[in-house]
Amino acid sequence: MATTKLDLPLQPVRARSIKCLVWDLDDTLWQGILLEDRQVSLRPGIAALIRALDERGILQSIASRNDAAQARAQLEAFGLAEYFLYPQINWNAKSASVRAIAQALNLGLDSLAFIDDQPFERDEVAAACPEVLCLDAAETASLLERPAFTPRLITEDTRRRRRMMLSSIARDQAEADFAGPPAAFLATLGMVLTIERAAESDLQRAEELTLRTNQLNTTGYTYDYAQLNALRQSPDHQLLIAGLDDKYGTYGRIGLALVECRPAVWTLKLLLMSCRVMSRGVGSLLLAYILRGAQAAGVRLRAEFIATDRNRPMLITYRLAGFREIAPEAGVALLEHELAFIPPDPPYVVVRTPAV
Repeated sequence: MATTKLDLPLQPVRARSIKCLVWDLDDTLWQGILLEDRQVSLRPGIAALIRALDERGILQSIASRNDAAQARAQLEAFGLAEYFLYPQINWNAKSASVRAIAQALNLGLDSLAFIDDQPFERDEVAAACPEVLCLDAAETASLLERPAFTPRLITEDTRRRRRMMLSSIARDQAEADFAGPPAAFLATLGMVLTIERAAESDLQRAEELTLRTNQLNTTGYTYDYAQLNALRQSPDHQLLIAGLDDKYGTYGRIGLALVECRPAVWTLKLLLMSCRVMSRGVGSLLLAYILRGAQAAGVRLRAEFIATDRNRPMLITYRLAGFREIAPEAGVALLEHELAFIPPDPPYVVVRTPAV
């Protein structure tokens, strides 16, 4: 199957990109030892650094051997407690805390950095978690200049990433406390999924999604801004972007689909979803919308899938939706849907499609 110039994808960028910085506290975030000194003080420039990283969409957490109540009180006193997600303040090995943070945030260890003034602690984390970038506290002054901490794109969703994570934590707690079945809990959320053609103002976020989304990505490829803009304007393509909201707040723009529209066959070139909505079934809803569009247009619907070491869940999504493989070609699995049956959307989600 020929690949047009417009939909030629870029290979994924493999340079390290840090998504979460894990801080030690004593003599790293602040000067002094909390349990020994009469008082501690923030290291110069640390508050500004924490806020700058937050603006760049880099999440932050803590791995500290300390008294949890005193440490949290001190962070509150400095006005910084809200910046740290899933802080691990305990007497465990720092590597165990780093692993717990990665698991809680659903991030790969290779997207985490750990900063500590003690060589022993850095070495312990590096030995147990070699994928983690370990940094000396003396390096904080140059942190913002490091490429790993400098995302190429900073969108509105980037800037509110921490706040969206805080909403996610509230949802997760509500779900843990809920006694009924999963579908009954989802019905309490008041979810609204919006699917629309990507506008020019969406393209930075669309590019960011292709750069950051590895697990729930059907090809593993990325597209740059210029390619996405050309596809957005192409009469032979649909570039769809999805956003999700519920009673806890917005998830932001969390899904992207690229459909090549030929007279007899539509081909789904890309389908991706943010990991934040993995348990919400949103990928299936976006896929169902495309299935119904192909059915209404009277065309066959195919989809390309390129296996990576992380995206098997998307192949499962395709198969559960009714796609079957018809031909592999140059490493690309080609699947097709007969469009005989398209399951209805579940009642607990409202799907809106303004001006699609």
